[in-house]
Amino acid sequence: MPEAVKTYVRVIDSWSRYMGLFAMYLIFVMIGILAYASIMKVFFHPSNWTVEMAQFVMVAYFALGGAFTLKEGDHVRMDLLYSGFTMRGRARSDIFTSIVLIGFLVVLQIGGISSLIYAIGYGEKSFSSWAPLMWPIKVALNVGIFLTLLQAVALFFRDWATLRGEPLP
Repeated sequence: MPEAVKTYVRVIDSWSRYMGLFAMYLIFVMIGILAYASIMKVFFHPSNWTVEMAQFVMVAYFALGGAFTLKEGDHVRMDLLYSGFTMRGRARSDIFTSIVLIGFLVVLQIGGISSLIYAIGYGEKSFSSWAPLMWPIKVALNVGIFLTLLQAVALFFRDWATLRGEPLP
């Protein structure tokens, strides 16, 4: 494989790892928000922002952790069939699914950018009593989709190299 492809895979794997570690700690942020909500509800006056904020943090967790999940191979796969394939058969299967995934992520990214532009342009707010601006969570979603797309391309290159008999580290 060309050195540029090897460098791309190495850099994207590194970015995915760091973003995955960042996303992992968002669970603790969400737990803190929900603990605060519980304490306020029992002892004081309930806050109207806590549940929606916890949902936003959970969305960021899933979106930003997608690339790391893809890198680590922790996504859903039909292991019943997949485990019976040879190494080259697995690479062929992964190349096909990578192409489908890349196409899906491109369409998702186009829709996400369109939604982000709308949210910024019109000052879109949530329909709750708290009514936060929606663009910050849409930025997190778009960053997560973009990083997952980059990781899917890296996965494609890794499987292509495996099929050629020169696996990437």
